[in-house]
Amino acid sequence: SSQNFSEEFAEAARQLKKEAPRIQFGKIDVTHHHDLRKEFNIQAFPTVKFFVNGSRKDAIDCKGVRHASAFITWVKRRTGPSTVLINSTDQAEAIVKADDLAVIGFFRELHNDSVEVFYEIARDVPEMPFGMTASEDVCANYGIQKNTLIVFKKGKPVHNEVLEDGRQNKLDLVRLIKTFTLDLVTEYNIETSVKIFDVPVENHILLFTPTNSETFDAIYENYKSAAAEFRGKMLFVLVDTDEPRNGRIFEYFRIRDIDVPAVRILNLTSDAKYKMPADEVTVENLKKFCQSYLNGKAKLHLSSEEIPEDWDKMPVKVLVGKNFNNIVF
Repeated sequence: SSQNFSEEFAEAARQLKKEAPRIQFGKIDVTHHHDLRKEFNIQAFPTVKFFVNGSRKDAIDCKGVRHASAFITWVKRRTGPSTVLINSTDQAEAIVKADDLAVIGFFRELHNDSVEVFYEIARDVPEMPFGMTASEDVCANYGIQKNTLIVFKKGKPVHNEVLEDGRQNKLDLVRLIKTFTLDLVTEYNIETSVKIFDVPVENHILLFTPTNSETFDAIYENYKSAAAEFRGKMLFVLVDTDEPRNGRIFEYFRIRDIDVPAVRILNLTSDAKYKMPADEVTVENLKKFCQSYLNGKAKLHLSSEEIPEDWDKMPVKVLVGKNFNNIVF
């Protein structure tokens, strides 16, 4: 909620006042300042912008940061070094084991394009610690030969990404790393819904199924297998159709009891919905559906009643989703 967000923002301001008094925190109610809302193009609430060197132009957006600790890290990484320099294997192990998640960059030398990309990623992912090293011992200890970024979860490497000079899409890597704050498949509920929308992946795939059915385990394993392949490109969500509190999400996707198990893709930016053409939730069908969507080949799903037989009999025609486009446009 906005109230909770304001409290976290104020807490970050309190803590940074001692550590970094040069950084000032302020808040504006744009319902009373339309000129500022227009000047800074404020579309959503709350919006946090960071102004540097007294300039009104080129403010940096601080997105998806909700907790005081992440705010503090975000600001510190914008105003100082965004990663810790690692010189020994012991130091690397300490960073990897200190938190649930950690990211380490292994480099042959500390001055190249890959290092710059790594710095920028660290600035945009304040939820986890970042370290970097060019130590031959440390690289050898982890069996690294190329410039590589590794995500560690609970002290173990869970993802390797070779960093090629200047060819890496920074945003794709930020998305990918942030998905590790969620499970491979996230079950939708009141607590997780906020986290799901905080991860900047705009393509969500949803599996609607009762979790207590006999077939659930097999379907869930298939869904998880596909999720591993599309991590960072699509967010895999599970919706339990036996949970009454999920009623609004079934209505939004027009899912009926007879439809489940059902799989849908939602694009958050355009609000477009897509239905998996196949009925069976197999790994092959899921991969095919995800790939066709990412290639721009999936058919838009318009929830619709069937076209009535007598729709054309009277002077006023009867329109439903399935014939609306053809007749009107």
